[in-house]
Amino acid sequence: MTGSPRAPRESACLEEPPEDYQLLVPRDWFRIDLTLDRWRPQLKKFVDQQAARRRMSEEARQGLWTALRNTAESGAAHGALEVFLRSEAATDVATPATLLVSLLPLSGAPHTEPSELGDSLAARRGSGAEVTLVDLPAGKTVRVSSTTTLDLYVQMPGGAGYLLLAFSVPVSGVESSMGELCEAIAHSLRWVRPARKGAT
Repeated sequence: MTGSPRAPRESACLEEPPEDYQLLVPRDWFRIDLTLDRWRPQLKKFVDQQAARRRMSEEARQGLWTALRNTAESGAAHGALEVFLRSEAATDVATPATLLVSLLPLSGAPHTEPSELGDSLAARRGSGAEVTLVDLPAGKTVRVSSTTTLDLYVQMPGGAGYLLLAFSVPVSGVESSMGELCEAIAHSLRWVRPARKGAT
């Protein structure tokens, strides 16, 4: 793994944990809130739109629905908050690019520095992924990339854990204009700070 030198362990815990996050995602990405019970109808709407636009067979439509439903269900079971979907219009392939946003809290556990997390991810992912430490505007980040996936583990202020931005670019791959857009979305991440007492 490559990256910047290890920062002092205490530095990430000096700030308060954020109340929320803000992420700038283009309007043509279809958003589904996985914290709500009604996410399945939202996902079905996206699949039906894709099926009509691309004149997909019923078998292909069902296959797309199953694949995206499994992704959403797995994400929701592991702390995913929302998923964004975008078809790559220049192709005839229905599989969309996706962004799964997940909260990985470290509540009740020892604080894990990005360098430690990066070493752990490098050992688990093996030679098929490139693991580096990078600085995003939102904070220290572990970047894990493969041919078609880009995972960014962004350290949250206050030692609260990590926000995972998991991009999948199955058609054009990470080394493409779509991959560059994913990087730009990640760089837009900002934290919503707790309101100070007595502030008006």
